Amino acid sequence: MSEPLRTRAAALDAADPLAKRRELFALDDGVVYLDGNSLGALPRHVPGRMADVITREWGELRIRSWDESGWWTAPERIGDRVAPLVGAAPGQVVVGDSTSVNVFKALVGAVRLVDDESRDEIVVDATTFPTDGYIAESAARLTGRRLVPVAPGEVAEAVGPRTAAALVNHVDYRTGRLHDLPGITAAVRAAGALAVWDLCHSAGALPVGLDAHGVDLAVGCTYKYLNGGPGSPAYLYVAARHQPRFDSPLPGWNSHADPFAMTPGYAAADGALRGRVGTPDILSMLALEAALDVWDGVAIEEVRAKSLALTDFFLECVRAYVPDGRLTSLTPAAHEERGSQVALACADAPAVMKVLIERGIVGDLRRPDVLRFGFTPLYVGFADTERAARVLAEVCAEADTGARSPR
Repeated sequence: MSEPLRTRAAALDAADPLAKRRELFALDDGVVYLDGNSLGALPRHVPGRMADVITREWGELRIRSWDESGWWTAPERIGDRVAPLVGAAPGQVVVGDSTSVNVFKALVGAVRLVDDESRDEIVVDATTFPTDGYIAESAARLTGRRLVPVAPGEVAEAVGPRTAAALVNHVDYRTGRLHDLPGITAAVRAAGALAVWDLCHSAGALPVGLDAHGVDLAVGCTYKYLNGGPGSPAYLYVAARHQPRFDSPLPGWNSHADPFAMTPGYAAADGALRGRVGTPDILSMLALEAALDVWDGVAIEEVRAKSLALTDFFLECVRAYVPDGRLTSLTPAAHEERGSQVALACADAPAVMKVLIERGIVGDLRRPDVLRFGFTPLYVGFADTERAARVLAEVCAEADTGARSPR
């Protein structure tokens, strides 16, 4: 049964215009890495760049590197490298802090931009990643608003004259469902509110179109599909039309119009720099900058096409190899509703994933019963995909046999 699918996988890899990108990453032979939706693989050239940062820029130039090596301008310079990957023009993205901190800045900033006490509600994606929900609840308390959790598909109907802002995840972290960013944004803005998007599971995997779709504010991490490294800094997008009035709830010295004046009163810098807070985390920042080199010459549309082909092929292989009813896909079949991961419901998910990893198929899980497989088109191939499904079927069969064996 497997030979036709293996043959097709080889043909698909041979025709893949992104196949050579795999060589840019440090990957182990014999391991299929399908957890890039949690931590992207290391680009091979990053260690060399970081050795130079540490030994020369820090070790020799020391304080001079803030100017001579461009450390001071890194947050906005790297933001402009991220911008094309999320469909933003230059000058609207600043890199720094964590996703959680940026969600707080964006959501409180959105309520302040609306500046209307009658808009006393913040709508939040009820299926959101937990941190976003925690931050949204805190932002609601801080701004005197009421938090209204709704399913993403119901946001358009839920927003109205009382809505100040809506916070929605572009791709659901559990299921890989892609939500309707253009439609939801249009509905939120038509209601007179502001749309804030979390792009953690979409940036670097599919076109986002922040400018084209009129998004107000957005945040995202860089350690998943952007391969920036563990804990690499996140980013904040503030649409140019909002920047003159964007009032960050965390006005640190780095976002001051004249940071080295050290005046007691705060005066905000112009543009995206208003999203900065404290001293940038330079080592992680510059590792991210180097990692973004793998995107040079890559069109995000090409990445999206391969992502859909990979996830289609994986689901086809799972259907072919795994008995009906053993696993259930939670990821939508429709391309317009799918991110770049496949989530499979599996009653014994923790045990199955443990054995998969031992056999070189690295995915992850969400307790109690979801297997997650992330497909990063820059380094995952079709032969990887077929092998992952085949080993998954073997592990499931062994688990079922073991469950039926007499003790």
